Amino acid sequence: MSGGTVTLFVCGDVMLGRGVDQILARPGDPVLREGYVTDARSYVSMAESVNGPIPAPVDPSWPWGEALRLLEASDPDVRIVNLETSVTRSAAFEPGKAVHYRMHPANLPALTVARPDVCVLANNHVRDFGPAGLRETLDVLHGAGLRTAGAGRGAEEAYAPVALPLPHGGRMLVFALGTAGSGIPASWAATADSPGVAHVPELSPATAAAAVRRIRRVKRAGDLVVVSVHWGSNWGYPVPRDQRLFAHALVDGGADLVHGHSSHHPRGVEVHRDRLILHGCGDFIDDYEGIPGYERFRDDLRIAYFVTLAADTGALVDLRMEPLLARRMRLEPAPERDRGWLHTTLDRIGYGTHVALAPDGALTLRRTAALG
Repeated sequence: MSGGTVTLFVCGDVMLGRGVDQILARPGDPVLREGYVTDARSYVSMAESVNGPIPAPVDPSWPWGEALRLLEASDPDVRIVNLETSVTRSAAFEPGKAVHYRMHPANLPALTVARPDVCVLANNHVRDFGPAGLRETLDVLHGAGLRTAGAGRGAEEAYAPVALPLPHGGRMLVFALGTAGSGIPASWAATADSPGVAHVPELSPATAAAAVRRIRRVKRAGDLVVVSVHWGSNWGYPVPRDQRLFAHALVDGGADLVHGHSSHHPRGVEVHRDRLILHGCGDFIDDYEGIPGYERFRDDLRIAYFVTLAADTGALVDLRMEPLLARRMRLEPAPERDRGWLHTTLDRIGYGTHVALAPDGALTLRRTAALG
């Protein structure tokens, strides 16, 4: 921290399982139970068919690519990722799910290389291999010294925030929630004596009030609060009214940043009471190259978000969005034309905000509407 500010790195879904797991040094069992794909190596072949050979096995840093350089250059105070995969050797596929994600625990260096301070687990893939798979995921992550939010061996652990000390003396509290609307089954909700996620059955005033009560029970003077939420559909730009109202209620109740994810492409940015709301950060790392059907959303374009907050108030000071391109399951700098496409798109779909394209190719926030 410097100059009375705190800078965070946040991103969308980090999906190191399935095809990505297969190109790493210790790939797990490639067997899948999907309708059309039964071998995870098929996703590697699809990526290679459109962008060329992948030199497997790759170094743990490979999937992150250019993102690691950006992290080193920016040196954020806090790094938060949504880890959307089980980390397990289990073969106990969760019944009733069309897609299952797992990475072999021996490939954990592909996560730790980015040095995340918090791994958000409140999502619809963390329990793809049942309660035992979730327990193993927690054991592996915690054994490596990684802190998790949004899932646990019971409800108390799942709903508890991660508390990170900040240089100015306060803390960064990171809460995580996963909604039914993002595909998280109700049966995955953590209970007093069973592992699961911090589950939100619906986006309503009542569930928002429950989240606010949890914030207020823990937040102290000098603390900053991030609420990371897995919500909404995979595709499309409109944000439902209940999602926006839920986000507003979190801010009104003490959240300084709402970090939204689940959509496969970035969604609009909003500022409410000088607090940033990211309605959808889009995927960050995945194995979706070569899968047709939604090309108009350019889900191959990814964004690394660097959010700077005032240390004393939590108000938004700056937002810097670095465009990246996923190619051969690796993040590369986005070409100038693609940065322009993202600029135009995000500027069009913002909620009371506009986006500017900086001379160095980054995207920044330019607020012009009345904010309240």
